[in-house]
Amino acid sequence: MQKFKIALLGVAAATAFSVAAPANAEDVTIGILGDLTGPIEALAPPIVAGAQLAIDHVNAQGGILDGGTLSSVVGDSACDPSVAGPAADKLVNTDNVTAMVGAFCTGATVGAATAAGIPGNMVQISPSATAPVLTTLEDNDLVFRTAPSDAFQGVKLADLLISKGITDVALTYVNNDYGKGLADVFAANFEANGGSISVNAAHEDGKADYRAELGQLAGGGSEALVILAYASGSGQTILRQALESGNFVTYVGGDGMVDDELLAAVGDGANGMIATRAGAFEGESASVYADLATEAGLNPADVYAPQAYDAAFMLALAIEKNGSADREGLSAALREVSSAPGEIILPGEWEKAAALIAAGTDINYEGAGGPHDFDEAGDVSGIIVEMEAVDGAFTLVGAVE
Repeated sequence: MQKFKIALLGVAAATAFSVAAPANAEDVTIGILGDLTGPIEALAPPIVAGAQLAIDHVNAQGGILDGGTLSSVVGDSACDPSVAGPAADKLVNTDNVTAMVGAFCTGATVGAATAAGIPGNMVQISPSATAPVLTTLEDNDLVFRTAPSDAFQGVKLADLLISKGITDVALTYVNNDYGKGLADVFAANFEANGGSISVNAAHEDGKADYRAELGQLAGGGSEALVILAYASGSGQTILRQALESGNFVTYVGGDGMVDDELLAAVGDGANGMIATRAGAFEGESASVYADLATEAGLNPADVYAPQAYDAAFMLALAIEKNGSADREGLSAALREVSSAPGEIILPGEWEKAAALIAAGTDINYEGAGGPHDFDEAGDVSGIIVEMEAVDGAFTLVGAVE
């Protein structure tokens, strides 16, 4: 784990060193629990960067709680519940963070919440945990997410394949909450709409050889293979070995496979592969975020980076609304700052939001990923888009209708 003190931006940095904060300023630390190693390690750095950009914006515009500094402690959950629990325990009970962005994988998010977050009465927002199991977690209204559930993505993936005339597939999924949750929803909706799954098989992550599993999958006779796994883990190995075998013509993935490093690793044979992931909101708030991210040297299209920005910015707004670095009351404050009624706050508008909160005016944050009107379970709606592998890069095709 590493601890970062987020640098102030531009002139604000110089000002921070020359002007003392008000006497009643209160510093705040939030955790960022990312899957920095393990099967999604290639996806994690931009997600962390998205969250830290929000922290930069808070500090550059006067800081939190009357001029206090907002800083972060970054931990690694390795996309593994057994790692996430101790990592979260350190954040909650040693680093004493007020709230947390993360984890990124669903299993790690649940592991962190049950081991430390919920017992510690700490709010956490995952920008990318998508398995349906999170919806039913008994969490005392402490666990939220800014990415749509796979209950939504699975339906849209099935719709996409049916619309393309792909009606007969073999399906393999990584045997964890993410893989099984997405696979179950996809399979149910695909078959309900006339599709046929010749083989539906889980696989374990972390193996060097999946040729036996691929032999079983190919034995069903389907020309299309759906792989619901991770780009830096089993998904990459399965795709590479499937391409080597030549037993399939069409390849399909979920959001865990959308990574250009996957395509670089498996070669040109993956061109034409299709996948789904949470899409970028196309309203004003998304445009504002794109400009801010570009200005900071980040790619605004990085997968789940906008959702991470929103998670961190909303936690800061909720802390400001709550009036202290205490955890108590933060969940209710989060719901207040993220939904109507209230004056609209866009990404980067920290100074405006803090002034409105100080004046007792309701605010409603609309983020890089769109409005985040959390439902009772802490879930949000969203947009699912189609991606296609073209010349070694995943290219946006458009929203799945």
